[in-house]
Amino acid sequence: MWMTGRLARFLPAPATDEGAGVADAVVLLHGLARTDASMAPMALALKSAGFRVMNWSYPSTKATPDELADEVGDAVAKVQPGRVHFVTHSMGGILLRDWLSRHRPVLMGHVVMLAPPNHGSDLVDKLGDNPVFHMVNGTAGKSLGTGPESWPNSLPPADYPLGIIAGTRSLNPVWNAMLPGPNDGKVTVESTRLDGMADHLVLPVTHTFMMVNPVVIRQVLAFLREGKFDPSLTLASVVKETFQAVQSG
Repeated sequence: MWMTGRLARFLPAPATDEGAGVADAVVLLHGLARTDASMAPMALALKSAGFRVMNWSYPSTKATPDELADEVGDAVAKVQPGRVHFVTHSMGGILLRDWLSRHRPVLMGHVVMLAPPNHGSDLVDKLGDNPVFHMVNGTAGKSLGTGPESWPNSLPPADYPLGIIAGTRSLNPVWNAMLPGPNDGKVTVESTRLDGMADHLVLPVTHTFMMVNPVVIRQVLAFLREGKFDPSLTLASVVKETFQAVQSG
C-alpha cells in the first residue's frame, strides 16, 4: 500500500470547490460479500492524492437491493458539501446506478466502476438457485442475473461522467468456462459496458483483486482528474514512477 501512496504524490491535487472551500471527495463502494477493507489500498492512494475519502461499508448480503441503494445516500451525506466522485467495485456499481437514477450529489463528480455487472452475470443465472449461493450472496446477489427483469437490467443508462475498467483474468477455471467470452472470472467484459459511458478500459486483471492492482489504481486517479483513462500507462511505467517516488524520498 505504501507504493500507491508514494505514486499519488506525482498527481495533481484534486479540484477544490471554491464555494464550499473543501477538496473533492470520493465515495468508495465495495462489491458483493466484501467489506471496506477490500478498498483500503484504493482509499490510501486517493487520500495521498489529496481527496477526501469515504470508504463505505454496507451489508451487501443482508439487505434487499432497495435497502442497499439507500446506503449510497448515507455515504454521500457524510462528505457534503463539495464535489463528490465515486469509485465502485462489482455490485457496488449497481448500487450506485440505482441511487443515481433517483438522486444526485449537489455537485456531481466523476464515476469509475471496476468490473460492474451492468448487464448481470451468467454465473448468477446458472448458480442462483443453489441454496449455498443464496446463503453466501443473499437476495441482492441473486438479483444480478442477465434477464431483462434483473436488478442491473432494470436501471437506466449513464447520464454522468463514467469510466469503466474490465478484467480478462480468472482465478477459477470452472467459472471461467461458464462465462461466454473474455471475462474476469465473474463478469464478462461485454457485461461491464453501459450506454452513456465516457470511457472503457480492459486490463489483464481479476475480478477479486483488481481494486488493489497498481495500474488500476493509477487509471482510477487519471479518470477522476481528467474524465478519461490514460492509454499510455503500463505496469512498467507505474513501477518506474514508483521507483522515482522512492528515490525522491
